[in-house]
Amino acid sequence: MAIAKAERLMNLALCLLGTRRPLSKRELRGSIEAYLEAGTDESFNRMFERDKDDLRELGLVIETVENLDGDTGYLARRDSNRLPPITLDAEEAAALEIAAKVWQQARLAGAASGALQKLRAAGMPQSDDAYEVQSALEPRIPVHEAAFEPLMLACRDRRPVTFEYRKGNSARSEQRQVEPWTLECWRGHWYLAGWDRERRAERVFRLSRIAGRVRSRAGAFTAPVPDVVTVRETVESWAGETATRTARIRLRAGCGYPLRSRALSVRDRGDGWEELEIPYGHGLDAWLVEFGPDVVVEEPADLRADVVDRLRAVAKD
Repeated sequence: MAIAKAERLMNLALCLLGTRRPLSKRELRGSIEAYLEAGTDESFNRMFERDKDDLRELGLVIETVENLDGDTGYLARRDSNRLPPITLDAEEAAALEIAAKVWQQARLAGAASGALQKLRAAGMPQSDDAYEVQSALEPRIPVHEAAFEPLMLACRDRRPVTFEYRKGNSARSEQRQVEPWTLECWRGHWYLAGWDRERRAERVFRLSRIAGRVRSRAGAFTAPVPDVVTVRETVESWAGETATRTARIRLRAGCGYPLRSRALSVRDRGDGWEELEIPYGHGLDAWLVEFGPDVVVEEPADLRADVVDRLRAVAKD
């Protein structure tokens, strides 16, 4: 779904929800700028019918009634489109606050902030503990690439895309035709995984190397979307981060499940901690820092020193 279409659907939904009487196509066309620019009546009718169907698929209940003048009218009654009361405890509210902060630098920031304001107005609790957690963590997902939003929408809507892409070792870009599967942020960079139609293989693309606009294409996917897409593993292999050694760490019981999934062995120490042996490659120090006080590196000494240095740098900031 293009941004222009998303705005058009939003405007149509607001018109239908804000009216107290059914609105005819003619009235809706005069109220929404995108419909005024539709050109012929036939083009407008096709656009309106598609938009109406899309809103219904998204869950909006649109009623069709006959006006006194004989025209067909449309409206969305608020009673039919009202969510049931939402009740959250302090922990759930804190989780939502943190999740909203993640998107501060993206175009979704406004929507996330507005949603939180509405929830607070409706009585969502906000405890001191929740505030302290947010102040300590301040999570963010940086989104600077213009390609992020169109690719996010393309992944959601399962729409093929084309874009110009420059490899890391190439001075020139080349066009790629991709069926986008998923976006993932890793080490501060966004990556797209999908099916490259020309190469007929799965590929991972770094968004900062996409040049120009991302354009959507008509048609369905030609390759099946896998249940699991290993974006990070692929990028790790590019960066030479495959494991060459093993590290021994202490992990607080009940924490660090991603580390446990990679562990070669796990031993319960009986003191609230467990001892893990995990594969060790370049970049492990940055990953271990993410677990804060729940992880202590036993060996090797150089890995322990790298983690300590990173934690000291974070403390200074």
